[in-house]
Amino acid sequence: MRFTATDIEDAYVLDLEPFHDTRGMFARIWAEEELAAHGLTASLSQCSISRNRRSGTLRGMHYQRPPDEEAKLVRCTRGAIFDVVLDLRAGSPTLGRWYGVELTAEEGSALFVPEGCAHGFQTLVDDTEVLYLISKPYAPESATGVRWDDPAFGIAWPPAGERTISDRDRSWPDWSP
Repeated sequence: MRFTATDIEDAYVLDLEPFHDTRGMFARIWAEEELAAHGLTASLSQCSISRNRRSGTLRGMHYQRPPDEEAKLVRCTRGAIFDVVLDLRAGSPTLGRWYGVELTAEEGSALFVPEGCAHGFQTLVDDTEVLYLISKPYAPESATGVRWDDPAFGIAWPPAGERTISDRDRSWPDWSP
């Protein structure tokens, strides 16, 4: 895997280093030793997927409060997304900053989201699927979020004719550090 640093401390875009032969392609998407060598959480507790029927579906911005912070490696396995990491870590030099990247199934890149950062994405095409590799089990009592359009962050989401957003994601309160 190739690690490309983002504008958010400890958040990386990970690109595949595929092996090609007559059968097709093979590539690692999780490598504990490589993640640890970059100082990143390398444990893996669960894997999840989301399927999204319509372009313009927006999920986020979600994170887990202490002591259940989780790191995520997010990869688009069908379709395309605009994926966002938002730094909410107290004391972080990039607190309140966001980074967005387009991830496509064809390209195969992934976004590493560190503990204490919120995550969300918007689908760019119909019938998109997203795979999450997550460092800790989901803890409903620690699950929270910030609003996708909170003016404190100014996330520049791609234009969408009509966004599909859950009531919960529309109703997160304004962020206050």
